[in-house]
Amino acid sequence: DGLELCRRVRADSRIPVIVLSVKGEEDIKVQALDAGADDYVTKPFSVNELLARVRAALRRASSPEPDIPVLEMGDFRIDVPSRIVTVRSQEVKLTPTEFDLLLYFAKHPGKVITHKKLLAAVWGPNSVEQPEYLRVFIGQLRKKLETQEGSPHYILTEPWVGYRFQPGD
Repeated sequence: DGLELCRRVRADSRIPVIVLSVKGEEDIKVQALDAGADDYVTKPFSVNELLARVRAALRRASSPEPDIPVLEMGDFRIDVPSRIVTVRSQEVKLTPTEFDLLLYFAKHPGKVITHKKLLAAVWGPNSVEQPEYLRVFIGQLRKKLETQEGSPHYILTEPWVGYRFQPGD
């Protein structure tokens, strides 16, 4: 099925994966994103929206950050060229979009970042009105990074505004 295909592609490649589906339930979206999808688009959608999402996925996939090879802060070590993240000396497997989101957070530690700013930075300017994507990815990042579920320590919610990244001591 599509989820298994996504897992297999993600195991061998960093190629962007965008799921197009008629299924709009949150748990289905979460399963696809957990399987390695970078984005999830529910039908019906416009061709312009799909093309914008493809462009954003391609930008993320082809935009290395040579000026910052490794970010080390608090409990985090982010090797940008190899896209390897370690938290408390343990490697954490992230999807490309999760990595891009965490990297954006890491470049702005301690600062409140609005929902719109995060959406524009990671998904592109045409996605600023799609906060459900952000909520799903923040939830997935928290599951992978946090030590206690339900008690965020690294990615803090700023109600009605956005999120703040606290990398630890």
